[in-house]
Amino acid sequence: MTSESPGTGERILSIDVVRGMAVLGILLMNIVAMGLPTYAYLNPVYGGGTTGADFWTWAVNNVLADGKMRALFTMLFGASMVLIASRAEAGSGLGPVQTHYRRLFWMFVIGMIHAYFFFLGDILVTYALAGALIFPLRKLSPRLLVALGAGVLAALFAWHLYDVGQARALMAAATAPGASEALRAAWAEASQTYVMPPGFADQEIALFRGDFMDALEARARIASLLQVLIPFDAGPEAVGQMLLGMGLFRLGFFSLGWSTRAYLAVMVLGYAAAVPFTASMTWLIHQSGFEPVRLHELEVWQSITRPFIALAHASVLLLIVRAGLFRSLVSRLEAAGRMAFTNYLMTSVITSLVFCGYGLGLYGHLSRAEQLWVVAGVWALILLWSRPWLARFRYGPLEWIWRSLVQWKRQPFRK
Repeated sequence: MTSESPGTGERILSIDVVRGMAVLGILLMNIVAMGLPTYAYLNPVYGGGTTGADFWTWAVNNVLADGKMRALFTMLFGASMVLIASRAEAGSGLGPVQTHYRRLFWMFVIGMIHAYFFFLGDILVTYALAGALIFPLRKLSPRLLVALGAGVLAALFAWHLYDVGQARALMAAATAPGASEALRAAWAEASQTYVMPPGFADQEIALFRGDFMDALEARARIASLLQVLIPFDAGPEAVGQMLLGMGLFRLGFFSLGWSTRAYLAVMVLGYAAAVPFTASMTWLIHQSGFEPVRLHELEVWQSITRPFIALAHASVLLLIVRAGLFRSLVSRLEAAGRMAFTNYLMTSVITSLVFCGYGLGLYGHLSRAEQLWVVAGVWALILLWSRPWLARFRYGPLEWIWRSLVQWKRQPFRK
């Protein structure tokens, strides 16, 4: 989650700025899983509201943020693997393999703590596992890396499409007149992927509004389930996006190596083609009345557009950096990106105190639109504190701890 040029240790401004935007943007979606019953993340019918401002909050996020900011964050993690390995090869300390796998080991440990004690939707464990798998591929040609990443995402899309087809067939058979008890039981079990079981939300709300151990119990149930599913869903998606990030970084995309015309072309592809397609899927979800299986099917289709919209967002920011516009905001985004590890984890600590019973106890009380006030407050804190901190210290506090653990000795901290 750091960005340093090979062999020099100098920061690459554009990468830090884009990472800063991504770490802020991820909260737009994570906040739902932090403060509402788990199934509300999948379907707004199960929490947060589906009318008025709540509907538009869901719809805009579904088009512009859901999966897109995570995709961008993941691509940048892939780029960071190339950067840090290159620096390790040029240095005199730990080699690239030792550096990489030590980093991932400690990321896995921190991710497990994060998942069970602070936020059930942790992404660090997935990054550690996916990063361990693809690291040996980092020296393939950039275009081959992009092709492999696209291939992995295409295969995952095909699998999800097949899976939802199977679910539709099972639902039709189980709900047909005269369906056997075995078919009905099979659909009742399979439908839990899309349909919230009766009483589930009430149980979650009671636990998260309870004490620390109650919240830990609620988190553990979902976090453990999500981690079991990593090899089948989140893992392949992360692998595909990291491969894209590796290839695009080596092609110069994230370091302003492309022409302005090329970045504009990415923006046109993202905003003129991918956004309208995703918006049409969003409208069809609304027209279906948020029917769970139909919603899942349409979300599978709109997963195609995630990388394109993510890269369009990045292209806007990269052109702003190139043009030297909004320098104060860019400077604060850069600092937020340099401290992305700290800011990502700190966000979960803050929101756990806002929503859980051992803090303010607001779990389940705020609608989707009302949650945006919490998002705005956390964004303001990140943008306000990151730059002054880095004026005094070399790294964010958790970046420093992580680096010290990897090197197994205390690293310089104060400037």
